[in-house]
Amino acid sequence: MDPLLTDPASLRALGFEWPTPAYLLGALLFGVLGFAAWRHGKKQGKPRTRWLGVALMLYPYLVSSTWVLWFAGLALCAGIALDRD
Repeated sequence: MDPLLTDPASLRALGFEWPTPAYLLGALLFGVLGFAAWRHGKKQGKPRTRWLGVALMLYPYLVSSTWVLWFAGLALCAGIALDRD
């Protein structure tokens, strides 16, 4: 393997950085919660909960900042919790 591609400084120079453990934990946690919300919304016939669950599962692919991941995830979870129609 090319040592240029395994050196962390070289990877940072190319614009690649490893995600933090907090980001990985948040992405995993919100993905699981989103799947549970999607299933619950499907079973109970709640389309808003179902779509919020889909958003909760997919948004980590769109953000790269840890604080944005947690803020948006908690906001979506609050939206799911408040959906009592």
